[in-house]
Amino acid sequence: MINPQWLITFKTLVETGHFTQTADQLHMTQPGVSQHIKKLEHACGYELITRYNKQFEITEQGQRVYQFAEQQTRQYQTLMSDLQTDSPYEGTCKLACSGSFALSLYPQLLRLQQHYPKLHFHLEAAPNHKILDNIENNAIDMGIVTQQPLSDLFKTTIIGQEPLCLVLPLQFKDQDLTNELLITCGLIDHPDAHYYLSKYIQNCGLDHLATVKFERLPITSYINQLNQILVAVAEGIGFTVLPQSAINHFVDQHKLYVVSPPKLVTEQLFIIQKQHRQLPIRYQTVASLLASLC
Repeated sequence: MINPQWLITFKTLVETGHFTQTADQLHMTQPGVSQHIKKLEHACGYELITRYNKQFEITEQGQRVYQFAEQQTRQYQTLMSDLQTDSPYEGTCKLACSGSFALSLYPQLLRLQQHYPKLHFHLEAAPNHKILDNIENNAIDMGIVTQQPLSDLFKTTIIGQEPLCLVLPLQFKDQDLTNELLITCGLIDHPDAHYYLSKYIQNCGLDHLATVKFERLPITSYINQLNQILVAVAEGIGFTVLPQSAINHFVDQHKLYVVSPPKLVTEQLFIIQKQHRQLPIRYQTVASLLASLC
């Protein structure tokens, strides 16, 4: 590796044309300047200047080293300028959230980007555990999850809540909601189905559903693509439980029966990031948007 200080000394020497002026400008002694040049020449393996009568001419190799030194100076200046720039409306934000919340969030992010073209977004739809892993590994910077992480590795901010909905085919709208009806209808399974269903029946105020046994529920279909889960329900194949945002973005809502329970069941929404990682100011813009959505 070439010592950066030797490059600075060489660049200054070429630009001043004098050892004495170089020493004065860099607050060095003249022998110190000569020593830097000799060390740089030794590191490069070539003479960089030809000395004569207390003057010098730059060699071909010296010209290339000078150009390199100029480039290094420009890069340094650019770096210093970039470090001072932390705009709320420029740069890339790396985010993750559930698939259902992404349906609401992504269009809002696109509108924000239209307003601020230098603000870009990388949004990944993922389950809670994957979001936590990605934040821990610095693959993303901010996540929106529905369960507060227990680890003190994460900084958590609650931003709102979202209803959970029990959704059946429209043909069941006028029938009494019983365990037997759910067994008859069958479950459209998905990665969060059991978690959502368990939380729903325990908190919805329909006490007779609390005895539902998952092992007794026939699985009539399984799909891990969010935008396809309600297709099966709309076609009368089974029921499921999903966040309200997934239903709001389904085109055939008229084919669904969304139960109105005595007690609204909600999922809290949390913004999470690494506890001791300071994020760029542009993430405050995102956090403000998230708060407005919830």
